[in-house]
Amino acid sequence: MLRRFAPRPGSILRVRLTLLATALTLLVAAPPACAQADRLPDIGSSAGELLNPVKQQLYGAMTKRELRNYGYLLDDPLIDDWLDRVGQGLAANSDTPSQPFTFFMLRDRQINAFATLGGYIAVNSGLVLTAEREDEVAAVVSHEIAHVTQQHVLRAVERAQRDQMPILLGILGAIVAAQAAGGSSSGDASQAALISGMGLMQQRQIDYTRSNESEADRIGIHTLARAGYDPDAMAGFFNRMDQVMRANRGGERERTPDYLQTHPVTTSRISEAHERAERIKRENNVVTTVSTPTGKVTESTPREGNYAAGLRSNNPLLPFQVNLPASSLDNGATGLFLWARERLRVLSANTADEAVREYESIRRSTGELTPPQRYGLALAQMRGTQPAVAANAFAQLLQELPGNLWLELALAQAQARIGDVAQSRARLQALLKRTPNSRPVVLSFAQVLNDQGSKAAGQQARQVLQPLLGASGDDPVFQQAYARACELAGDSVKAGEAYAQVAYLNGRPEQALTQLQNLKRDQALDYYARARVEARITAITPEVLELRDAGVRDPDLDSNR
Repeated sequence: MLRRFAPRPGSILRVRLTLLATALTLLVAAPPACAQADRLPDIGSSAGELLNPVKQQLYGAMTKRELRNYGYLLDDPLIDDWLDRVGQGLAANSDTPSQPFTFFMLRDRQINAFATLGGYIAVNSGLVLTAEREDEVAAVVSHEIAHVTQQHVLRAVERAQRDQMPILLGILGAIVAAQAAGGSSSGDASQAALISGMGLMQQRQIDYTRSNESEADRIGIHTLARAGYDPDAMAGFFNRMDQVMRANRGGERERTPDYLQTHPVTTSRISEAHERAERIKRENNVVTTVSTPTGKVTESTPREGNYAAGLRSNNPLLPFQVNLPASSLDNGATGLFLWARERLRVLSANTADEAVREYESIRRSTGELTPPQRYGLALAQMRGTQPAVAANAFAQLLQELPGNLWLELALAQAQARIGDVAQSRARLQALLKRTPNSRPVVLSFAQVLNDQGSKAAGQQARQVLQPLLGASGDDPVFQQAYARACELAGDSVKAGEAYAQVAYLNGRPEQALTQLQNLKRDQALDYYARARVEARITAITPEVLELRDAGVRDPDLDSNR
């Protein structure tokens, strides 16, 4: 019997959390580095000596897997694609464009974002829901990118190099503490009690010095502008956060968003961000529009709205060094922000009914819903008990906005939910032809096929997934779909390999190892399949042994022993 793994937010590894708390106690005792050291050049710096880039990447990946295991990650192909487009566009325009970055979304509605080792950057759903435009999200992401490129994260970790506990545990514990404090992700009371007891002591481990924050603002706003976003967005977002902070003064610390705890907003910081934005606009003749009682006044000379146009010579490694025409440059915003925000509103809600009620409240306060909000409402209805109502809403929206990929996918999924599988498959087939190798389209098509449960459907799903297989080793959503397709198609070996990879990517390496060891005894394995399984066992075993040495065991496996 093939064992599938589905992460459950309520299934928390209490033993791990105890170890994390212990590690944090040790990490808090690490002496802080002086602010001046953070401004020194890298020549002679210890940054990178303890953790080389390969190790940083490994720890970053492990952190992401553990966060997924705790139920914090929001794995959604459309959201992933949007956030990656925003993040990679900024990363390509950073001071270190060769640095690899991985961007991922957390389902928590607390306003927060953070960077960790290896260029792994997380954004909370709450931050996107709070933002009014994509430029503001990009401003925060560019700030976090600067923390990585300026090695603030690495130096903070290396200050703890004398501690006995593994570095990963300390970092992960701090992140989990920050996310769980007052958040909506966890329903486990014992977990909340354990983490809240650490309080401020834990939170400070992901805080940066004032000089770090100032440098990240300064570097980040230039990255923001080079990528084609509005540099005013950084000051605008800070100002909104300051208003939130002022509203919360006099109350408990838990009422203050995590972003304000880890990135303190001050009047001088807002002023500095505004001054930098004005200087960038003056240097590049960017159009400025000011609202007045008699109308809007436009100042300075427009440059086709492209803030990057005048910044091409700042870094010889940047693609803007090549003198391309303005029309061929990426002008920042993807045009998907409003759709992404409403999708996140639904996916981050505790239940579909709760999301529907949220839209009803929005309708009462605004009078009517915008097209993206109507999309969100229909999405909530589809995820609940009204797929037919949702299908009609998606169809109506598509008449108004033909060619919208997000609406096309939603309608195809709704059609499958109400039993109109032929129409759903035809629509997805046309989308796949129009956008070949699109991850959201491929995974949506495979899901519809897998849900049919037949061998023929499984074979077709496997065929649809095949073009992305080579690049999806670290994609648990893909691996889950591929495992199910192979299972339906009758290929138990490939299904077993994929299910084991799903367990591993969901932060359960011991489960993955057990599944692979069982699969190794399968007589259906040929020489090449056996070699693949043995290689994977060899790769995973050290990680499992390290966890066991630390007293960490998979509770699901322990209960079966």
